Amino acid sequence: MTGFWTRQGIVPNLRWGFVALTLFMIGDGIESGFLSPYLAEHGFGSGQTSLLWGSYGFVVAIAAWLSGALAEAFGPRRVMLAGFAIWVVFEIAFLIALAPGNFTFMLISFGIRGLGYPLFSYGFLVWVAMDTPQSVMGKAVGWYWFFFVLGLGVVSSYYAGAVIPLIGEFATLASSLVFIAVGGLLLAFLVKARKQKPVSLGTSMRSILSAFTIVVERPKVGIGGIVRVINTLGFYAFVVFLGTFMIQDVGLSTPQWQTVWGTLTLTNILANIVFGYLADKVGRVRTVAWFGGFLCAISVPAFYYVPKLLGPNFWVILVVGIVYGAALSGFVPLSAIMPALAPHRVGGAVAILNLGAGVSQFLGPAVAGLVAPIGVAGTLWTIAGIYVVGIALTYGLRERVSTVDNASTVDHDMVERSA
Repeated sequence: MTGFWTRQGIVPNLRWGFVALTLFMIGDGIESGFLSPYLAEHGFGSGQTSLLWGSYGFVVAIAAWLSGALAEAFGPRRVMLAGFAIWVVFEIAFLIALAPGNFTFMLISFGIRGLGYPLFSYGFLVWVAMDTPQSVMGKAVGWYWFFFVLGLGVVSSYYAGAVIPLIGEFATLASSLVFIAVGGLLLAFLVKARKQKPVSLGTSMRSILSAFTIVVERPKVGIGGIVRVINTLGFYAFVVFLGTFMIQDVGLSTPQWQTVWGTLTLTNILANIVFGYLADKVGRVRTVAWFGGFLCAISVPAFYYVPKLLGPNFWVILVVGIVYGAALSGFVPLSAIMPALAPHRVGGAVAILNLGAGVSQFLGPAVAGLVAPIGVAGTLWTIAGIYVVGIALTYGLRERVSTVDNASTVDHDMVERSA
């Protein structure tokens, strides 16, 4: 059995780490679908909610960028345990501030808590990269993202939808600590570390800072980073305002919306595999542009116009969520396009890709702040327009690139069809 799992990219010493990651991300994701409407019900304005999520996203972006260097310098286990401790301490502080509605301390505690999940989750990603044989690294990373999203979006949403009617929103938020605690304990006692010589923090930081020079050397990599920002910009904006809109304005119940949100992310997990295969058939740039950008651009406004025409029709809104969840996966081939744009600077290209993901989580709530001045419909059309811009930028990635493949230089279209 050990040989089987190793062949799948899950090495024995990290097996329980994937379980710990899933549990941790369940705890981190419980709030995603209902915290914003909960705050609205308790008198917090859309501007305050956007500020709360925006500050959180900003901290997450910084922590995501730094987590790799810290994991290399101090070891993934220490970084993950630090993320675990930060999350627990500041989640408790956030709940204490939330109970009386002290927004200042909510903002501070929620923002600092944003350091926790990148240190834990991306620290484990570094650990996977360190301990997994290169021959199965692709499978290992695929499993990593499978369990990451399974916890963050799928199980957490269904769990919240099931227990909120039983214990209420506040107690559901507090229950996230149970999942985080179990994940942290599994990490501490069951995930084994191999002896490795640590890299100095200064060396690691210089390595990450040098990754930015690749944008000057290969401007297309910078364009790819912008496309990665656009990828999940709408998703993180939706976390701030779409649940509130669907529950308060459309008329869905909180459990119904949690089911829509959970199904959206479940679809995203399954579609990741589908679009990975499809990209090898029809081309990576085409997949990102049309199955990613175009499908997102048409499904985003549907969140407003479908319920406007049909009312709180749970099943039709669920279909819209499924389409959008699948469309988000259309951007998956970016992870292959970016290294191909800089085959001799793969690490730098991937660093820009990850930075784009963090910036997306920061800018999404800022875009959600448009709801107050231009309304939900105007905000959704703005997001759709950004996805259209993403289509054009994606085609800007289509060029001749050098690839270390039989010492030849091939056209990027050929790379798409044969990679």
